[in-house]
Amino acid sequence: MSNILWNIGVIHRCGNAYRASKLPDETLPVFHHHFLVAICDRPGSSQDQLARLLCMNKSTVTRRLSYLEENGYVIRRPSESDKRVMLVYPTDRALDLLPKIKRLTLEWSNSVTEALAPEELAELEAVLSRLAARAKALTGMDTGGAE
Repeated sequence: MSNILWNIGVIHRCGNAYRASKLPDETLPVFHHHFLVAICDRPGSSQDQLARLLCMNKSTVTRRLSYLEENGYVIRRPSESDKRVMLVYPTDRALDLLPKIKRLTLEWSNSVTEALAPEELAELEAVLSRLAARAKALTGMDTGGAE
């Protein structure tokens, strides 16, 4: 059995711990950070678009968005063209937190990869992108422009 996915998971969980340690007073759990970044970077996305983008099932996205809405990070509004579709927007609270999350994520990424030569880093990014595309294809999550 390959350790690739195990190691990716370890890096991800350690990154979460790093961000949590740098934001000790923040009420937003770190596993919501990627949701917040996606919403702030794409305001007005539908819940379905977010599910495809984040490669998560719709019920998980709905639960996470409920938490974010209840805690003042997002608001959901019906689409003007289709009232059944809920569009998600960041609040000022989310927009204020976004630069901190992005800065800490970049710091973590730079720290973890600093031992790699530039060409090694480029190759790693290319390989991981191919693996991500393959994972999306295998699970059917490669539709709807999930980038």
